[in-house]
Order: sequence, then C-alpha cells, then structure tokens
Amino acid sequence: MKVKAQVAEERVTLPELKEILQKLDNERREAGREMSYELRRSIEHASLLSKTPAEKSHALISELLKLEKMKPDIAYRIANIMPRSRDELRAIYAKERFTLTGEELDIILDLVSAHL
Repeated sequence: MKVKAQVAEERVTLPELKEILQKLDNERREAGREMSYELRRSIEHASLLSKTPAEKSHALISELLKLEKMKPDIAYRIANIMPRSRDELRAIYAKERFTLTGEELDIILDLVSAHL
C-alpha cells in the first residue's frame, strides 16, 4: 500500500490505539472483509502493551502536562510505558538536557501508580 499524502497527525496512547484498531476490525467484520495480517499484528501488539484503559491514560497525560518539566512527547511516552521505577523513568528522560530530582521522579511515579 502506498501512502500518497499525510492528511493529519495526532498523538494517541496505546490504549487509544487499541480502541481505534478494534473499531476498525469490527467494521471490517461487519462488512464481511478479512482482517489483514498487519492489522491483526497491530491489534495484538497494542493489546499486549496497553496497561490501562484509554480514559485513564488520557487522564494521566493531562495530569502530567501540569508538571513543570513535562513536554507532551514525554507525557505520551510515560502513559504508553507506565514506568514503575525511577530507573525506567530516567531512561525516558535520558535524551533531555535536564535531569529530574528524586522528588520529581516520585511525583511522576505516584501519578502513574494512581492511574494503573
């Protein structure tokens, strides 16, 4: 399949992607069309890696964006990975030009655990 043009771009979390793909799968089944290999693998991948419902992941992102050193890209990465330790969180921030204090890391981890 060739993509001719990009119509729009939107950030979504893995749980939201899972819901979108499942709706697409349901529409294809109702139309009597087979599911492609790529779609089937994408649904499996999103199902395996999504750890919360879409509503909770979106709520987590909105709470994370209220923090001082939080960028949208990092907030979405945190919502997708749902880190449980300081080391996992530091790995997400590894490419940034600043480091977080232990207190800031704990605040983010508390938010993540509240939305699990």
